[in-house]
Amino acid sequence: MEDSSSGGRQRAGGETSRPSGVGFQRSVAAVSSPALSVARLTLPGVMDAEGRVDESRLRMHIFKNGGVCPSERGLVWSFLFGMYPCSSTALERCLLQEQMTERYRVMKRKWQQFLPLAVRMHLNGTDAELVAAVRYFDQREALAQQQTHHQSEEVRDRLAFLELQAQILFERVPFDQEELREATRIIDKDVARTNRDLSYYQGEGSANLLVLRDILITYAAFHPEVSYAQGMNDLCSRFLEVLNSEVDAYWSFCCYMEKFSKDFRADGLHRKIELEAALLKELDPHLYTHLVTNSMESFTFCHRWLLLGFQREFEHSDALRLFEILSCDHLELISQQVDQARYKERLAQKCTTEDNSESQLQAINTDFTFELFICAAILLENREFLLRCRDEVQLIQFTSSLQGTLELNSTLKKAEHHLYNYCKSCAWDYMNGCCKTDKSQEEDFLYQLRSLFVLR
Repeated sequence: MEDSSSGGRQRAGGETSRPSGVGFQRSVAAVSSPALSVARLTLPGVMDAEGRVDESRLRMHIFKNGGVCPSERGLVWSFLFGMYPCSSTALERCLLQEQMTERYRVMKRKWQQFLPLAVRMHLNGTDAELVAAVRYFDQREALAQQQTHHQSEEVRDRLAFLELQAQILFERVPFDQEELREATRIIDKDVARTNRDLSYYQGEGSANLLVLRDILITYAAFHPEVSYAQGMNDLCSRFLEVLNSEVDAYWSFCCYMEKFSKDFRADGLHRKIELEAALLKELDPHLYTHLVTNSMESFTFCHRWLLLGFQREFEHSDALRLFEILSCDHLELISQQVDQARYKERLAQKCTTEDNSESQLQAINTDFTFELFICAAILLENREFLLRCRDEVQLIQFTSSLQGTLELNSTLKKAEHHLYNYCKSCAWDYMNGCCKTDKSQEEDFLYQLRSLFVLR
């Protein structure tokens, strides 16, 4: 897997783009980013002349290149997480951007009218950075208001129509006052704890904390079945930093949460922990037995890793790369392809479900996502220390000491190697059965399996 994180790309006019959140201060995020809708990806073979994106090639590029260049990350994420349909043209995205902007404005205004005392974050005056953030945020709001006065009559009419549509769409959405007030209280606490050491939240960028707050409250108001849970601020912060737009960050975060909101429920995260334990049992039965024997099988030390996508275990720019690599789902598709290949080979060899050997075949568990292999790679890399641990307190102390110390590229290689070996072992029934009499066929099967990976 190549590393695409080094350096910035040279833009027209000699300006060098820099990785987001590193080495320089940011101004306040825009309300929306209409220029993003017409921007073009430079990734080879990914975008056609009208702006449509080949989704499989995009995901393959992300995985095989170890992420994308920071200067293209915002545009890539708008497709990767589903804010823009990959099948949309640049022209269609312009109209979609206007619609998303007006819908977000209406949604935000609705909860602000419902809870007027929550419009402004309550400060005790002791946090000078947040006091300054309010001032910068107010300036940004005033500037956004001024910009609307310079729109042409045609644009104002079109936006007024989209606003009316949004009002009709959301007018009957009910709010639970107590639940929303409680969610806002927790959001105010967590936003203040968001990683303020990032340059994105320095100087005028401190107002981005208040932008983040509005996004989270809007999400909680219109997704009461999920509302807000601790940790969402860190996840949403990634989208805001990369997209640098309130509207784009909100809709991208919504798309992400459609798939992963269950992780913020106790049963959802418990399921992930169970899968991690099952995977470790497959990869290293001895280490798994040690943890179980010493009452460390709850794997609570993995909770934060899996919930936040290893956000604190790697250096910040690497954590962003890992987040997009995990989100491209490339290796999850590979495990499905391997399972399909096994099935097709058995059909070709006229294997039937009545065959007694069928019941002994080991199936690939497609619930073993790549993030679980990342987690396993970290555990196996520190195997000797883990075998010396005798209780969960020692485990938690050790895993806490890993924050910001892990090296991404080596971890990715090890995780992919573990996944490759797992897929190979699950395919061994075919090779030991159908390939016994034909060694070249076994080698061809392994070659095809390896070609799906970056491993060479």
